[in-house]
Amino acid sequence: MVKFLLLTLSFSLYLFAGVIKTPVLSVDHASSIATIQVDRVDVGVSGFIVQRLSQRTSSILMSVEVIAFDSATKTATLKMLPFTSLTQNSLPSGNWSVEVGDIAILAFGYSRAILIAPTEDIYYKVTKSTSQVQWLHPDIFTTFLSFNGHPTPLQEDFQQIADTAAIGLIFFYVNQHIFTVDAKSMKVINITKAPLKQENVQLPFYSRITEIDANWFGEGSSEMEAYEPYYCSLLSQYNPADKDLHKICSLNIQETQKGESGWSITNIYKSLFQ
Repeated sequence: MVKFLLLTLSFSLYLFAGVIKTPVLSVDHASSIATIQVDRVDVGVSGFIVQRLSQRTSSILMSVEVIAFDSATKTATLKMLPFTSLTQNSLPSGNWSVEVGDIAILAFGYSRAILIAPTEDIYYKVTKSTSQVQWLHPDIFTTFLSFNGHPTPLQEDFQQIADTAAIGLIFFYVNQHIFTVDAKSMKVINITKAPLKQENVQLPFYSRITEIDANWFGEGSSEMEAYEPYYCSLLSQYNPADKDLHKICSLNIQETQKGESGWSITNIYKSLFQ
């Protein structure tokens, strides 16, 4: 008798009110650092800083990424970076700079996600379990990769599709685990064991589009050779100190299938916002 894994994805409303909005407490322009006060936030969560220019007008000044969180003082340290998501060279740009009292907005777009999965069965077991998460279909990403000529997706491909489709999270199903990754920073903010039956793999990930146009040469122009090693390498590149990531990626498929089979995407989201 086949035993099906129940994927519980009945999200509460608070998940979609999970965007963090809080004033900037301090700014150090020399080191491009700002601080905010927040009850809890994971290192790697990205966002931006907004400055209100008038009662009806505001401007996004900088992108930010959480690089440290002090649970004792409830203080998060943000690294400020140029905001490039809405670049428009035809429009004038202001000379405003981040000031104390401006608003930091974190975890924006976390209710929109894409799932990178090795098989159709795994993809649908996860995504069809809820109608409350807005999933970007992998066919769209595959088309995007063909336009870029990248049969092997690069970090910049993920960031470009995140900007284009306003995606906040990328879920990678690798070695029987779900890696929850901030789409901007590429930092792993949650790892959950999720053993699901996997008999084969589609490269570079499940999509109904099986052919991706390739450039003649350059990074990403070659076809992916192996699913798990590639995505483990990609995630390790942006998470070099993540010991759990490295341990999971070092295991073979038989070892990762051992252990409890119960898991919940709901709990993944709870860990992000509680």
